[in-house]
Amino acid sequence: MSPLTIALALLAALSNASASVLQRRAATDESDEGSGARQALRWLARVLRRPYWLAGAGLLGLSTVLQAAALAVGSLSVVQPLMASELLFTLAVGGLVFRSRPDRRTWLAFAALAVGLALFLGAASPAEGKSTAEPGLWLTVGGAVLGVVVVVLVASRLVEGAPRAALLGLASAVSFAATAALIKEVMGRLGQGLDVVLTQWPPYVTLAVGMLSFLLLQSAFRAGSLTASQPALTLGDALTSVALGWVLFQEYIGLGVRVLPEAIGVALVGAGSVGLASATTAGDQWDTAPGERGGPGPDTERPARQRS
Repeated sequence: MSPLTIALALLAALSNASASVLQRRAATDESDEGSGARQALRWLARVLRRPYWLAGAGLLGLSTVLQAAALAVGSLSVVQPLMASELLFTLAVGGLVFRSRPDRRTWLAFAALAVGLALFLGAASPAEGKSTAEPGLWLTVGGAVLGVVVVVLVASRLVEGAPRAALLGLASAVSFAATAALIKEVMGRLGQGLDVVLTQWPPYVTLAVGMLSFLLLQSAFRAGSLTASQPALTLGDALTSVALGWVLFQEYIGLGVRVLPEAIGVALVGAGSVGLASATTAGDQWDTAPGERGGPGPDTERPARQRS
């Protein structure tokens, strides 16, 4: 792992976290008028005009650039898991934007998830692998990824609240991991020349999958708190990236004596998941608009004082 790869991945994580917080802030400013497709499209059309959402979109674009740069100099299995730091960045930035600090239980759960994932992947030490995948693998892997996303989306229709936000976050995570793998494929082919790459399928499939990921992410923000959606998004993205890196780019992880720290990492992830479930059950809604917590929000006008 080169210092440049680590720096680019961490900056991408910070940008991603900030984008999630700002777009969740925009989502809380819009009332939810129903669960139908028409209502969802109307809600999306309104939220797209919010300054918070536009700022988040800009940061999401910056994150994509930083992620692509990191993938150009590092492996998929290293870059994506480093972005587990996004969990802690989310709480730090969210506390500023929502003017409300997440409680201690939420911080500990997020920290356990981030540290556990980092420990697991640090011990696993994924190999560099190849810069491009075998052409025949993409069709099989793409079908499998699509199947997983469809199953998770169907499951999300059966629940509401935090479970729905978590499932939509997971569907978005799988899609974002596939987008990252496709970005790596495009970057690996640039040696052929940009004019040649633009005549091939990867750039256009990357755009399509990226758009799907974006729509699923907005649905997750609409469904519920970042306490539910962000861990599913971050962990799902990292673990799916490891699997895709192994299958597509031969980025193998180490076992043997490394199993013990890997097991500790998995245990921390499990403990963080349990703590997170407890936090969401307790209804820790730190990421709602200030006006919804009983105080005036930043956009709320104070009533004029009447003259006597």
